[in-house]
Amino acid sequence: MVNNKIDVVTLGCSKNLVDSELLMRQLIANGYTVEHDPETPRGDIAVINTCGFIGDAKEESINMILSFAEAKKRNKLKKLFVMGCLSERYREELLEEIPEVDGFYGKFDWKSLITDLGKSYYKEWEFDRSLSTPSHYAYVKIAEGCDRTCAYCSIPLITGKYRSRPIEEVEEEIRRFVGKGVKEFQFIAQDLTYYGLDLYRQMKLPELVERVSDMEGVEWIRLHYAYPTHFPTDLLRVIRERDNVCNYLDIALQHISDHMLKTMRRNITRQQTIELIQRFREEVPGIHLRTTMMVGHPGETEQDYLELLEFVEKTRFERLGAFPYSHEEDTHSYRHYSDDVPAEVKQERMHKLMQLQEGIALSVNEAKVGETLKVIVDREDPEYYVGRTEFDSPEVDGEVLIDKSRVLEIGRFCHVKINAAMPFDLMGTVSV
Repeated sequence: MVNNKIDVVTLGCSKNLVDSELLMRQLIANGYTVEHDPETPRGDIAVINTCGFIGDAKEESINMILSFAEAKKRNKLKKLFVMGCLSERYREELLEEIPEVDGFYGKFDWKSLITDLGKSYYKEWEFDRSLSTPSHYAYVKIAEGCDRTCAYCSIPLITGKYRSRPIEEVEEEIRRFVGKGVKEFQFIAQDLTYYGLDLYRQMKLPELVERVSDMEGVEWIRLHYAYPTHFPTDLLRVIRERDNVCNYLDIALQHISDHMLKTMRRNITRQQTIELIQRFREEVPGIHLRTTMMVGHPGETEQDYLELLEFVEKTRFERLGAFPYSHEEDTHSYRHYSDDVPAEVKQERMHKLMQLQEGIALSVNEAKVGETLKVIVDREDPEYYVGRTEFDSPEVDGEVLIDKSRVLEIGRFCHVKINAAMPFDLMGTVSV
């Protein structure tokens, strides 16, 4: 163990990562040495930032807590704290089941962790973060919470009502990061498209993106987690007109059959979804769409599933992920439906869907062979430099493997001629 050293472990989504980075900045300001995501406990204090969205994520969070609790029992750790979505939702149960934890904090009261350590919370650094990402990109959380009422989703139960951050506050955070050399910004929220309605009584995402894109030093803006219902279509003009706004949009659709969309309470129809996607592609030529699909929701018939497969095959999303339905307590689906699709059927449906997507992704990538693309270099591996195009978000999308014929600098942009394609990655050479 190392005195005055704190390990911070982040589980779940990039929104959790932002919270961990805010915490780490405060810990560093109080004189701690902080390590993010160590494989085993290395300091004398550990903080685990948990996810509580679906069954698999909850299980991963609990297993991580238990492994650190075991280390504490063996005197490999002095104090163990838990924060985030899981403890926001299940604090009382966790207190009873895992007494080795010294303190549980939710998504919004983690600042108390600082004072419980006998340290000070520095208000002047409220929006300053210790980045866990490479120094050239950062996630920017523009809102918290969700006002949607999707039948299956536990997130509003955890995060509460939607709360937009003021535009000026987001701008100030990005201005600070640009001053530290950050070039690429991933805008994130549970629902980007709702941004501004609570504060300004109108959808302000297009204005926010436009204002940030005007800032010197902002080279890429990428948008994650849009919602299809009442989509602010002026955003498409901003994406099309602004060179530093990536031709990329992450918009979770979940399903396509009218039966399932109604059961899921998505407030959109199959035809409206198709028309929205057509509009995306007409107004922003070359846009790459990332979506997420759910299989196995209560009531999903074989016909519903085949309709989903047909839609994915025809629409040819450039990026697609899928997950099986998880029966979450206190959600509308939990209260009103039985979890009637067997687990093995859910897994089979997900597997077939992702097999289909693998072929689509390969075809999309093969179309890039011979093109020269702008790439940001993320890291150096033994055989290649590894980077991403504007169509690739960190962690969730593919990468570009660049041969080492020239020396490249991490965090810099270069132009790469694509020589070969795989389902999820490209290979290329730096263009002279």
